[in-house]
Amino acid sequence: MDLEKWINVTETFSEDQRHYRNTYLEICEVYDDKLEASIFSSKFESYEIYFSYGILYGIIYVDKENAVLKYEEVKKELELEYHQHEEPTNVFINEFCKKHKVCLPF
Repeated sequence: MDLEKWINVTETFSEDQRHYRNTYLEICEVYDDKLEASIFSSKFESYEIYFSYGILYGIIYVDKENAVLKYEEVKKELELEYHQHEEPTNVFINEFCKKHKVCLPF
């Protein structure tokens, strides 16, 4: 890949902002100001991986034990698609959403 990399922007959020409903923002990263990925932890529920890329955005629910691996997998797939097409293709959107059981935020 190019020299771009994921940049951790978690510290741009205040401690109060990092608390959302029953979750806590553990990490938020951006890539080339086009991709965003975040992990929200929870004491009582599944962890949430939030992502956005053009018109594609959503939440992936994952158990605590698999959260970091899933997060890295999601980032890698988003980055690859970005380098290939700059905007998510319909094929990518459909396959990505099905594979990761993407939910829309409410």
